[in-house]
Amino acid sequence: MKYVLASGSLRRQELLHRIVDDFEILVSNFDEDSVVFNGNVEEYVINLAKGKALSTKECLQEDAIIIAGDTIVVLEDEILGKPKNEEDAYNMLKNLSGKTHRVYSGIVLINMYNNKVEEASLYTEVRISNLSDEEIRDYIITREPLDKAGAYGIQGFGGVFVEGINGCYYNVVGLPLNLLNKMLKKIKE
Repeated sequence: MKYVLASGSLRRQELLHRIVDDFEILVSNFDEDSVVFNGNVEEYVINLAKGKALSTKECLQEDAIIIAGDTIVVLEDEILGKPKNEEDAYNMLKNLSGKTHRVYSGIVLINMYNNKVEEASLYTEVRISNLSDEEIRDYIITREPLDKAGAYGIQGFGGVFVEGINGCYYNVVGLPLNLLNKMLKKIKE
């Protein structure tokens, strides 16, 4: 069976190699802004992943199992995407400081061999330490926060700010391995 990851994320690619030896990468051209947030975070993150999966399916010339995912950070009912600039990153980190937030992932799999679709979401609670302005500025200088939802990477320098998590660590990195592994088994049945 051929597998296609609908993502250019190096983190997702690295994690997927722990489950699937060989896969192709086809970055989706799906317009994420076309998905409207209606207040239901689980539905929203699944719809983002579904858009990526369906967009990728349209580009394929042969059958495959498509793996698509999206991850968002939510603090007090506000979605924190990737920061637009350093000031935005600073504000996000300042808001996360000393608080617990949730990281949601939506995963959608399409098996083109048998026309099965699997979709699921989950969240992990993450507690961030109280951060000083200097810590935030020093972290932003690393440039790491600028391409991460919520302006931090638990697997990088930002990991030192994480006091604890409740849930799947790999979800916070960007691909919940346990959930994905179960979904892959189910979709091939």
